[in-house]
Amino acid sequence: MAAPISTDEQQLIEQRFSSLLNSCNKIHPLTKEEEENIYRAFSIARRAHEGQRRKSGEAYIFHPLSVARIAVEEVGLGHTAVICALLHDVVEDTDIDLDQIRVIFGDRVARIVDGVTKINTVTRLTENRLQPDNLSKQAENYRKILLAMCDDVYVIFIKLCDRLHNMRTIDSMKDTKRLAIASETQYLYIPLAHRLGLYNIKTELEELVMRQTNPKEYYDIQSRIQQVAADATQLEECFIAPIQALLDKNEYKYTIKSRTKSVFSCWKKMQNKSVEFDEIYDLFAMRIIIDVPAESEKAECFKVYALILSLFPPNPSRFRDWITTPKNNGYESLHTTVMSPLGRWVEVQIRSQRMDEVAEKGMAAHFLYKEAHPDEQIEGNPVEEWLQQIRISLENSEKSALDLVEEFKQTLYTREIYLFTPKGENIILPARTTVLDFAYAIHSELGDHCIGAKVNAKVVPVSYVLHSGEQVQVLTSHTSHPTEDWLKTAKTTHARERIKEYLKNQKKGLRAEGNARCKALLHELQISDSPELRQKLQNYFEADNETDLLYRFATGAIGRQELGQFLGNRMIRPKYLLLEPYREYFENTQADTPQPIHAVSPFLLDPKSGTLQARPASCCKPIQGDEVVGITVDNHIEVHRTSCPIALHEMSTHEERIVRARWRNDEHVSFLTGVAITAIDRKGMLQDITQVITHDMELNIRAVTFEATEGVGRGIIMLYLYNLQTLSQLIKHLMEIDGVESVKRI
Repeated sequence: MAAPISTDEQQLIEQRFSSLLNSCNKIHPLTKEEEENIYRAFSIARRAHEGQRRKSGEAYIFHPLSVARIAVEEVGLGHTAVICALLHDVVEDTDIDLDQIRVIFGDRVARIVDGVTKINTVTRLTENRLQPDNLSKQAENYRKILLAMCDDVYVIFIKLCDRLHNMRTIDSMKDTKRLAIASETQYLYIPLAHRLGLYNIKTELEELVMRQTNPKEYYDIQSRIQQVAADATQLEECFIAPIQALLDKNEYKYTIKSRTKSVFSCWKKMQNKSVEFDEIYDLFAMRIIIDVPAESEKAECFKVYALILSLFPPNPSRFRDWITTPKNNGYESLHTTVMSPLGRWVEVQIRSQRMDEVAEKGMAAHFLYKEAHPDEQIEGNPVEEWLQQIRISLENSEKSALDLVEEFKQTLYTREIYLFTPKGENIILPARTTVLDFAYAIHSELGDHCIGAKVNAKVVPVSYVLHSGEQVQVLTSHTSHPTEDWLKTAKTTHARERIKEYLKNQKKGLRAEGNARCKALLHELQISDSPELRQKLQNYFEADNETDLLYRFATGAIGRQELGQFLGNRMIRPKYLLLEPYREYFENTQADTPQPIHAVSPFLLDPKSGTLQARPASCCKPIQGDEVVGITVDNHIEVHRTSCPIALHEMSTHEERIVRARWRNDEHVSFLTGVAITAIDRKGMLQDITQVITHDMELNIRAVTFEATEGVGRGIIMLYLYNLQTLSQLIKHLMEIDGVESVKRI
């Protein structure tokens, strides 16, 4: 969509650029050369995007300007990021190539722009797939994206800024495109923001995604937060004022910031903890930032912590010390939760100005410092070490793209534990790692021969899950070697890679023996050997490659009986790939998928769906009134709630399968759904519950499970409902029963 730029738009563009320069100078005063380079980048971008407009109708140049401002004002980056942000779409849209950018701005700017361009190119290719049935195609595209990102961390920063602005302006796109972009954001970019410590960007992306995928709950929780926000004024008078007085008395220079919990954080806690909104006790949070010398900041933070506890009683289970042991992205802070005079729990965060800078800007704080001091050698940068590990993993051609991407994602949200060797050396590993992981973290040879460990002087097996603070002495034997089962025990990438390398070498040694065994068995069964048959065998037995297949023949894992089973069912079993975590669920429940009582479909679909039938998904069990989306599966369309994790996964990886879906207003159709009930155990409780459902509400119950322990009854009731209104009425009536504590939709 092209249109000339108006005079008003020209003025606004100049104002935005001037504002960008002011922001740059506030963070790090620009040299004359740096400012001139920013002007050059702006001029090139302006000419390149002349006449171009976004879906919203605004001139396209506003987008790179906005991305550059986010990079400066919200991430804290300097002039290099500004230049790259202004140019990040230029190579795709004009005759300007990377060589010209390299001549004008240097190698690093060209490399960053190239990385972002590759990501954009791959993303657009996924919108026009030639092979929609290839389940790993999107995973392969993600692998390419990650390779581009890992080339330079600034590529990640710029792409996160780009994605944030796209999410802020997403409402101008069609609904299926919005869902696809939101799902991809949740799948990849939110975990990246988390790993880099960009918590403000992460929080906003979570909010924007939820607003697209789960709008009803988003606006409901937002309204409730606004209602309780009125307490903030009272809280300031009775909570913040006494703290200020005490800090003033002790002659601290400080800043206090307060906030309420985000909509997404409230929703996540309600889901994970099975609590109502009114039961969220840390709705309010306060941050105390003290201005103290770097050499005394840790001690002073603990002194302030002691002062806070002298005013308000703490919740002992809610203390977190990220100063003594910082997070892997450099985050440092003391967290405690105390009871306010209003009877509400308030989370208090205590940190120095330096710690706050790192907390606000994440890993970007390090790179901004590096940009300002290019001649200074900075050792031990954790994000560069992390990226190097990812580069090595992504360049491993033996792995499938899906495995690479899933493995990468696992590194993003990992908590850490702190362990000790017998000599007192501190070893940091991801949470829930095992003795085997610890052994490989010390040395690969130690891992290869590990048979267990002494943890705090107690002998434990290799599968023992370690906990922070434990002292570990690895036990070894020269007769012990890695096996396939070790892959189930090991959790860290390093340990798994070493085990796979050992097994791969072992499998190569048995390849000839396995090949001979395979041919002999096929000959006995009078089956002609061929490359096509080998491929079918590989798919059927879910072997990673031919070497893996032949290794199983050599070790006897595949024998005459297994081949006979294959020959009795030549149809290759489906591999659920991206839905692998849900394999058991799908295999056990697909046959029991509830069908509407009436034959008429309750859904109105996008015309492109043709004659395909629509069915409600068994995983999230949508009922009339839910926000829904259709996903093409084989010869039908599954209709999911837009907040369903499986739907989000599919939308982020298979955009071409998304189909618009909405409810018919004129169809009275029942769907199976469930409610979870918690109640005080008493005689006749179950009878009262079923009376309300079957008699008062006239609903059909399909199944009931109910058990009571220590005076508390918990149950799940599966029943047929027409719509959300009926569900709301049912929950209301059940909550009125004497002794019922909570009723939630499953």
